Amino acid sequence: MAPAKLLLVDDDETIRLTLGIILRKHGFKVTVAATVTEALKHISSEAFDVLLSDLHMPGAGDGLTVVSAMRHANPKAVTILLSSFPHMDAAAQAILLQTDEILVKPMDVTMLVEAIKQRLAAGPTRARLVESVAAILERSSDSTINDWYELVEKEETLMAIPMTFQQRSGHLPQVIRDLVLRLRSSKSLGSKELFSAAATEHGTVRRKQGYSAAMMVEESRILQVSVFNTLQKNLANIDFSVVLIGVMTIADEVDSQLSQAMKSYLAESIVDALPA
Repeated sequence: MAPAKLLLVDDDETIRLTLGIILRKHGFKVTVAATVTEALKHISSEAFDVLLSDLHMPGAGDGLTVVSAMRHANPKAVTILLSSFPHMDAAAQAILLQTDEILVKPMDVTMLVEAIKQRLAAGPTRARLVESVAAILERSSDSTINDWYELVEKEETLMAIPMTFQQRSGHLPQVIRDLVLRLRSSKSLGSKELFSAAATEHGTVRRKQGYSAAMMVEESRILQVSVFNTLQKNLANIDFSVVLIGVMTIADEVDSQLSQAMKSYLAESIVDALPA
């Protein structure tokens, strides 16, 4: 049987050298990488059976970035992360949704080798469905809107203006479509906002419905909370390599839409103040 091919990723040269020697003595064919970029190059050009990576890496990306890339390249590969922090609690639970195991440094080398061999002997785990932030948001549109509405119902100030479900949330399907489109576009963060007819109309409608500016801001804040709740519920599937830029893009786009809605809201306020 051919030796299992293992990719060892760690910025510590001593660990790369010593652990690499030990793993080779135990029959593994070891390739080492000192950076995330170097690791990604290896993953794109060679098939590996095992990924062993430090979680905390300097520069762009971290161990989760490497794990995500490996999941895409070879979903059957065993993935193990090494962390210097013994107490990770909730964060560890989220990370375990992406990787097979987390071991704390300094680890017992014998235990590490045994863990790798056990994972390999057990065979491939069920391949995880990895989705982009845009894909998750697109398929979860209805549940996100329902979650938003439930949160809005708890706000007495917003509920002081009686509306049907459609009147209150009718603008959201288009907002979510715009979010998905933005996530899939190449538009950079902080760049000049794209005109949204729906956002402009929403500001005018809310003014006519009697909303204050503060109420519009609160609704927008709740929308971001609901979107992030949706992502939290889908941690098992989310592509961690792009989740940070996805979250930042969502916040940027929601703020952009609110800005456009407020402009039309204020314009409608001026019209209301004009003499008949």
